[in-house]
Amino acid sequence: MGLKKEFTEREVQRMRNLIKGDHHKRTISGVGYSKKHEDYKEGDVWEEDGRKWTIKEGIKQNITKLDEAKKIAIQPLFCPNCNKVMKKKNDKIFYRLHKKCFDCVVDFEHNLKKEGKWEDYQKKIKNQEIDSMIEDFQDFMKEKRYEQSNSYVTEAGDVERWVGSINQEKVDKYIKETVEYLENLKQ
Repeated sequence: MGLKKEFTEREVQRMRNLIKGDHHKRTISGVGYSKKHEDYKEGDVWEEDGRKWTIKEGIKQNITKLDEAKKIAIQPLFCPNCNKVMKKKNDKIFYRLHKKCFDCVVDFEHNLKKEGKWEDYQKKIKNQEIDSMIEDFQDFMKEKRYEQSNSYVTEAGDVERWVGSINQEKVDKYIKETVEYLENLKQ
């Protein structure tokens, strides 16, 4: 079974240019309108037609607002700490939390236990989780506080119309008490 697609001379020349590192060389000549051509090198960033561009591995690429989110969400093939392949079952979970593979996290925690810093490490993690819960709770309550709804659907499917509004003082008191309770859980 062979390759069924035939490549054009232009495609072959483009691949040769990429392999040689001549990323900016043209593969065809055009006649007529030509805009100002600037040569950019690997890693250069510029703006053109209202968009940001860069050259990565010899290929012109658009820089989007989501590039930073992609870096956070996508797990690399190799652990940034030990450079081993991250293919174990727990590597994905531990990379999201610690930005390193499972084995590196186990080694790190083992060293903390040997140095007697394990309890402080656990307290720090628990306090960070509580801070995150407080922030999520406050965001949730802020959304609910300004939500307007004059009707409510019961379990039976009946629509009940309600009159009145949220008592802001009670909500503020509830938020304050809940945050104080969560703060007291910290170690």
